[in-house]
Amino acid sequence: MGTGRDNHQHQRPLYAWLCRHAAPAVCVAGLFLAGCAGPPQAPDPVTRIPIPVSPPFSPLPDPLRTQVVFTAMQMVGVPYLWGGSTPAGFDCSGLVQYAYSNVGLKLPRTAAEQLAASTPLTLEEAVAGDLLFFRDRSRTSHVAIYLGEGRFVHAPNGGSRVSLDDFSTPYWRTHFAGAGRIIPPG
Repeated sequence: MGTGRDNHQHQRPLYAWLCRHAAPAVCVAGLFLAGCAGPPQAPDPVTRIPIPVSPPFSPLPDPLRTQVVFTAMQMVGVPYLWGGSTPAGFDCSGLVQYAYSNVGLKLPRTAAEQLAASTPLTLEEAVAGDLLFFRDRSRTSHVAIYLGEGRFVHAPNGGSRVSLDDFSTPYWRTHFAGAGRIIPPG
């Protein structure tokens, strides 16, 4: 049986190995943990674009508006076609006319005529299914279907497809002319 001194000598290589191999790992772990313990860093400043959100007291969209939105969303990916008003291809007002015809409402054909047929709203008053109108210089040149929270579905222009967009895009913010609601007759 060995003495206490012999046991201590057998432990010495283990102690040396721990000092050589484990100590650097403990130091590295300590540095990582120290980084977590520091004061919180402020996030990088980001330019925020205010997007109006319907007030909490606004009514839920009625079933007609819901169906208009659903129909328009099903058309995402359909190619733009000037004068188009079927799933083979849409222009902006053709998409709106098609989505509303799906709920039994007949709308005029052009964006300007659809604006004239709608009840004016502010963007803050608009709910999903309402229309958004855009101007190019002095004329109403584009219409989209509002989805809420600054987003809309539309047929943007030649070479593109029916798609989703929002007011974070500077072009749409600067060309926005107003919103409108189609009121069913009766």
